[in-house]
Amino acid sequence: MIQRIQTLYLLLVAVLMAILCFVPFASFLHENEVFRQTVWGIAADGARGELIVKTIPMGILAVLSALLPLVVIFLYKKRGLQMRLCVVEMILLVGMIVYLAMYLFRSGSDISDKLVFSVTDLFPLLAIILTFMAFKRIMKDEMLVKSLDRIR
Repeated sequence: MIQRIQTLYLLLVAVLMAILCFVPFASFLHENEVFRQTVWGIAADGARGELIVKTIPMGILAVLSALLPLVVIFLYKKRGLQMRLCVVEMILLVGMIVYLAMYLFRSGSDISDKLVFSVTDLFPLLAIILTFMAFKRIMKDEMLVKSLDRIR
């Protein structure tokens, strides 16, 4: 339901993670060459832009963490399942952050002299915060429904 605030939080999470799927989140500078890191791999910043190193698991993790909030939005009648899926989303996002950081620092030292971060590196962290806020609002709705059931 679009009138619930947690729907907007989850929609923002889906948008942020979808943006992360298509935008480079780091650049590696080596001598005169620039390499761009996306969730799908490292590509040379040349005319062809073909992938040098592929990171398919990171891409799959990013796509899953972009699609799961959309699934959660449409399960608005099953608040218990929504809360569990929000926890799964937060775990996916923590895994994404760990994998992203581990890969950046490991491959950054191998490939380049200088590593340049992007604003999109903060998207998974912001998505965790928004998912937690949605979780709290879903829990608040569940407590409200339970309190109304007690009154009957």
